[in-house]
Amino acid sequence: MALEHALLVALSEKPGSGLELARRFDKSIGFFWHATHQQIYRVLGRMEADGWLAVEVVPQAAKPDKKVYAVTDAGAEVLAQWLATPTPMEELRSELAVKMRGGSFGDRAALLEVVRGALADHLARLEHYRRLEQAYDDPTGLTGHELDQYLVLRGGIGLEQFWVGWLEDYINAHSKDRS
Repeated sequence: MALEHALLVALSEKPGSGLELARRFDKSIGFFWHATHQQIYRVLGRMEADGWLAVEVVPQAAKPDKKVYAVTDAGAEVLAQWLATPTPMEELRSELAVKMRGGSFGDRAALLEVVRGALADHLARLEHYRRLEQAYDDPTGLTGHELDQYLVLRGGIGLEQFWVGWLEDYINAHSKDRS
């Protein structure tokens, strides 16, 4: 996947400015597809040049004009083609997992602190996802885009539960081990 596809999804959900997109990335899509603000602005310009986005310039009082981006028909076609393209199986690439595997070759106590820090991060993200989940009163009635968002959120919850369980297993095993 390219950042372009993540931006097409975000802008299909709701048109917005570069700053608004960066903020939305920080709160949602960025949990599984990271991009810096500079990358977002750079790619938006390229997508506009390619005809995938239309831009409306909105004057603002005492501020520079704001560019609001929306997906064009050409951009919608690119997104539809990408959505229909098979995706290879995702591979886990984790620096932390490599550190955990090599734990016997270094300072175990220091590594356990690193693992505890990662656990705290995953617990915080899990709590955030669970707060987002509370907005769905009755998920059984969801359809279309709302159902897609809910199911991705449930996937995120499942991933964070996996990480929490795995890291707790590692910490607990080595709390007994002391090697």
